[in-house]
Amino acid sequence: MQPDFWNDKRPAGVPSHLDLGAYKSVIEVFERSCKKFADRPAFSNMGVTLSYAQVERYSAAFAAYLQQHTDLKPGDRIAVQMPNVLHYPIAVFGALRAGLIVVNTNPLYTAREMRHQFKDSGARALVYLNLFGKLVQEVVPDTGIEYLIEAKMGDLMPAAKGWLINTVVDKVKKMVPDYHLPQAVSFKSALKQGRGHALKPVNIGLGDIAVLQYTGGTTGLAKGAMLTHGNLVANMQQVMACFSQHGADGQKIIKEGQEVMIAPLPLYHIYAFTANCMCMMVTGNHNVLISNPRDIGGFIKELKKWRFSALLGLNTLFVALMEHPEFKTLDFSNLKVTNSGGTALVKATAERWEALTGCRIVEGYGLTETSPVACTNPYGDKARLGSVGIPVVGTALKVIDDAGNEMPIGERGELCIKGPQVMKGYWQRPDATAETLDAEGWLKTGDIAVIDPDGFVRIVDRKKDMIIVSGFNVYPNEIEDVVMAHPKVASCAVIGVPDERSGEAVKLFVVARDNGISVEELKAYCKENFTGYKVPKQIVLRDSLPMTPVGKILRRELRDIA
Repeated sequence: MQPDFWNDKRPAGVPSHLDLGAYKSVIEVFERSCKKFADRPAFSNMGVTLSYAQVERYSAAFAAYLQQHTDLKPGDRIAVQMPNVLHYPIAVFGALRAGLIVVNTNPLYTAREMRHQFKDSGARALVYLNLFGKLVQEVVPDTGIEYLIEAKMGDLMPAAKGWLINTVVDKVKKMVPDYHLPQAVSFKSALKQGRGHALKPVNIGLGDIAVLQYTGGTTGLAKGAMLTHGNLVANMQQVMACFSQHGADGQKIIKEGQEVMIAPLPLYHIYAFTANCMCMMVTGNHNVLISNPRDIGGFIKELKKWRFSALLGLNTLFVALMEHPEFKTLDFSNLKVTNSGGTALVKATAERWEALTGCRIVEGYGLTETSPVACTNPYGDKARLGSVGIPVVGTALKVIDDAGNEMPIGERGELCIKGPQVMKGYWQRPDATAETLDAEGWLKTGDIAVIDPDGFVRIVDRKKDMIIVSGFNVYPNEIEDVVMAHPKVASCAVIGVPDERSGEAVKLFVVARDNGISVEELKAYCKENFTGYKVPKQIVLRDSLPMTPVGKILRRELRDIA
């Protein structure tokens, strides 16, 4: 269906068209906002708040450092591997202002995963937190990385406090394993060296790549989705259009410079990047960065300090917060937006959240390849549980059968998306791009959906066998490939099983070689090779696996057994 089909279905206040030429790049969005909202708070973390003017100054210094002290040129890739700390927006916007392409890297990655991403993207520089120094030392020799910029937790704090924090992290909490990277430049010194230089403006337009955002690969290896400045700016405008919905007071839901947005989801994940770095910035609002959302007690202590009005999360996080006894003592009187994405929202979670906070969770849907938001529910009582809402402005959707024919409204089929937020393609993977994007710009999602007659969309199944654990994509092929490399494993298969906390969990079936293998050995091996969310929660040893006559393992049968 074309975008116009949905125009009369949008709530009051939401425009039906976008001015896609309003900004020339992400850089322009950033620079305009920093000027307009100079004195307003932009980001807070660990007791330090930076204003828009400070973020602008720091990122200009970082960009000037990259221009003056390295031979990185516009279009070169720089990997950024950090949790939610103040360095992240400075490094990312600094890199973009220097014309570089940012490669967002998960700080929880193992050496194997880092190596693949750095090599595949051809990254020439890496900005990382010293907690990961040992891993960086291990992988850098196998990559094309020439420049290392090393951040420490206390870098942006007043000197004495910064020293104290760094000492506690290193010596008391023992969070920094020993490593030796004499070539690394400290983040503080990069800012200092850049400060004296003027930033040279770069010629970057909407068609240029801004970010390489890696997404799990169906073939086992992650692929880099090329998201352009145009993709990110369009998706920001699309989400802003949703925020223009009129509230009970007849005003926009999200007001300029008045909101406090809590950001527990990792900024390197495209969902938080678009919402926290882009949408909150263009409205001059305040982001409170939560560095370790797993520490629920610490998270709630931070929430107590703020009169927060918006929170971005996912099912797992909402459940964990509500389980904590202190949660109900928080002040929710300002909370008007709770957005859920990344993984299916459980009905019971949504109902309990609304009862406790008085705010309805609004579920949306998107993919890394759509920068990420494609559909979202209206706010307040117009939101529909069990649906991902309607497509954002300027987005066309259709549902197709296996032969590629468009299905009528109300029929299920593979969901396809077309709009200004759809990626340029996969980095250096024309084959994979051709499989996903057709000549007309339709992106196949691999998700099975139904478009209801009133325009609301329901995701009913997944075409592929992808597993979603707490909003992160896990591809069975990748896990199977690595487990098969174990000398004691004859064959294996991975499926997703429902899990109360994380939505889905990874279940691994293994057939051992003659000398046998224990579940303990497999657990240790998986922990060593995978980021936490990919580690199988359940491991089952079997004598054989169900197979087709040609020897293809039948995951479907394993699911039925499970």
